[in-house]
Amino acid sequence: MTQLVLNIEDDKFNTFIEFINTLDYVSVETTISDYQMEEVDARLQMLNDGEMKIRPWEDAKNDVF
Repeated sequence: MTQLVLNIEDDKFNTFIEFINTLDYVSVETTISDYQMEEVDARLQMLNDGEMKIRPWEDAKNDVF
């Protein structure tokens, strides 16, 4: 089986999913992987423990761009 990753505009997502689910040879998985959940949990714990800091997006964007 081949897998495909798609980037779909938010306002078109539901329509696309409705269509793709009509195809009998396609299965759609929209769950978050265990790895992603573990990573989020670990980062939240680091934030709560003071081991990691956050900053406003505008500040980070100015540093990058």
